[in-house]
Amino acid sequence: MALINATDSNFEENIKEGVTLVDFWAPWCGPCKMIAPVLEDLAKDVEGKANIVKVDVDENQATAAKFEVMSIPTLIVFKDGQAVDKIVGFQPKEQLQAVLAKHY
Repeated sequence: MALINATDSNFEENIKEGVTLVDFWAPWCGPCKMIAPVLEDLAKDVEGKANIVKVDVDENQATAAKFEVMSIPTLIVFKDGQAVDKIVGFQPKEQLQAVLAKHY
């Protein structure tokens, strides 16, 4: 499954069912650029088990503020619309897989 780009207006729709990893990022953020290919690769591995959604914090400030995103990248795992885990900073793919697997 491809990564989903969410906005303030469709964010809730994208996280309401199942397990979703949301990447709060910005185009100018170095670590965000480093984690992007990791997330693309992870999306293939977790297809059918979890979705991966990206939220540009510059363009979607309301959603970033709602979840108190203070530094990026911040990755939040949602299960059926509820935040269940939070990771701040770059993480290797294996670490992200382990966090997601706890919530399938």
